Amino acid sequence: MTESVQLKSCCATAYESDFARLLLGNSFHPGGLALTERLGHLLKLTRADHVLDVAAGKGESANFLAKTFGCSVTAVDLNAAEAVIEGDAERLPFADGSFDVLICECAFCTFPDKPAAASEFYRVLRPGGRAGLSDLTRSGPLPSDLEGLLAWIACIADARPVAEYAAYLQSAGFKPPAVEPHNEALRQMVRDIEGRLLGAELMTKLKKLDLPGADFDQAKSLARAASSAVRAELLGYALLIAEKA
Repeated sequence: MTESVQLKSCCATAYESDFARLLLGNSFHPGGLALTERLGHLLKLTRADHVLDVAAGKGESANFLAKTFGCSVTAVDLNAAEAVIEGDAERLPFADGSFDVLICECAFCTFPDKPAAASEFYRVLRPGGRAGLSDLTRSGPLPSDLEGLLAWIACIADARPVAEYAAYLQSAGFKPPAVEPHNEALRQMVRDIEGRLLGAELMTKLKKLDLPGADFDQAKSLARAASSAVRAELLGYALLIAEKA
């Protein structure tokens, strides 16, 4: 198994852990469903649209978009859940031009081969189709604490400058993307995680919560480093909307 395949498999599995779910709460990306809805409005979703949700997890956003906008949504993820198709973002299991719209929330930065994923996004969209990404951005070198698998799970370790995400999309054939920053959503998510960490550690010490394998010291170190990086504006969050030429 190659390193990139191992990384994707580990990240996808780790997202399903009780520890990850406890820390991230009901949303696995900054801004939660409110930013998912914002993404839907920016993409101008209609009932006529067939949407592909890439790296969809359990399909929460897919279900929300279908209910909110009345569109048809197909969800794909490396670890398939009920009503979610198993598939790799770098080799999507769909024919050319299958979808009107594609979304990818807080996951593009974790793909080892980003150019391949961007090319796949372009391929599966019809001419004039729209892609919407939400992802962590960085504006400079990150502290060494923000490395390792836990940082990948938090969508941090391979965050890129927003201009680099835009360049991946344009190199794949998309028109220059529109960018909308949402840094406050990331700040709030980091604050929420820090609060949940304190509560979970206390409950574990009181033996009222059992989280086998949970490394609270590592998690707290990551949360502190992430909080510092957000305050220093090294880390941010943005939505990108791009149209297929």
